[in-house]
Amino acid sequence: MADNRGTPTGMDSVDTSKELGRIATQIIPHLLNLYNCTSTAADYEIYAPNATFEDPLMRAHGVSQIKSAFYSIPKVFSEAEIVEYTVELEEDKTPSSGEIRLDTQQHYKFLSKTIDMSSVIKLRVEGGKIVRHEDLWEGNPLWNRHTVRVPLVGQAVEAWRRGNMLITNTLMCFGKD
Repeated sequence: MADNRGTPTGMDSVDTSKELGRIATQIIPHLLNLYNCTSTAADYEIYAPNATFEDPLMRAHGVSQIKSAFYSIPKVFSEAEIVEYTVELEEDKTPSSGEIRLDTQQHYKFLSKTIDMSSVIKLRVEGGKIVRHEDLWEGNPLWNRHTVRVPLVGQAVEAWRRGNMLITNTLMCFGKD
């Protein structure tokens, strides 16, 4: 698939002759299931047991909290999907490790209001599994003690995101399938 300018989209730009490219082709379909609210327990096998997920609202640690974060999406939105994406890979020196970056266009519907937004999804992969998953809405960096001018404000935002995750995890029955 390519956009109207001939730029590769989706998986077209992934070089599967390299190890990280092969891993990306295995991970991305599962990741799309998470964002499109069609995930099953098998889709979460792309994560290492101690993986983290972070977006502007939540900071999850471990697969059960990551499940809770994604299982909560259809509870809030009547529609949710990634409608378009491109993939970039940055390999490490070690095999099966590096960063997979998806530039996405996402579509949501909340209380009959349509929300379309761009997002950058950064996946840190080690040993073929995701160890860190960041969702940067509109490409903006996450606020934390390192990215804001007043570190105390960054720490407060981090604590707020952790609190949101703990509440969500409890409401979603601790990520049980």
